[in-house]
Amino acid sequence: MAAKKKIKKANKKTAKKTAKKAVKKSAKKNSKKVAKKKVASKTTVTLGGNKVSVSGKLPKVGSRLPKFALTTGNLSEIGNSDIKGKRVIFNIFPSIDTPTCATSTRTFNEIASGLTNTDVYCVSADLPFAQGRFCGSEGLANVKTASSFRSNFGSVFGVNLTSGVLKGVLARAVVVVDANGKVLHTELVSEIANEPNYSAAINALK
Repeated sequence: MAAKKKIKKANKKTAKKTAKKAVKKSAKKNSKKVAKKKVASKTTVTLGGNKVSVSGKLPKVGSRLPKFALTTGNLSEIGNSDIKGKRVIFNIFPSIDTPTCATSTRTFNEIASGLTNTDVYCVSADLPFAQGRFCGSEGLANVKTASSFRSNFGSVFGVNLTSGVLKGVLARAVVVVDANGKVLHTELVSEIANEPNYSAAINALK
């Protein structure tokens, strides 16, 4: 009888150990699956065909514009209250000193001349002086420039580049809002070297 009891106890211990191991294995598998899902859900774009990560997602169409701050050419800050009552196109890009960014600024300057009650803000992490110098030398008077260099703009709009050679500046994107601050259109340009879809931005205002 004593021998049988010992065998039963040993079997119980073995069963418990096996069960614990099975629980640990399933927990590890689940944690790996979650980690994989997190990596898969990360927003990415490309630069010259190479993947780079973006900090978040653009505001959803139909939602209210998130609270933001930007720095203008005279180093004053603007935010949501400063654009109230105006339709706004945010032309967001890495740097005014790159060819595609310069082209998009010129193109939106032309577009802005034909729009009513609409401001076009060209937004980058450049210093306000560099933005102003470019628009001044080009004679671009229909767009406004604003810098994210000391604000939360990149994080709240989800457009900070978090990897690659341009890490620390903004991705190329467009956000269009109506006079009440409602988001009408967004575009995260999949290849940073490409221009945004100008027609889509304009059509959102019709």
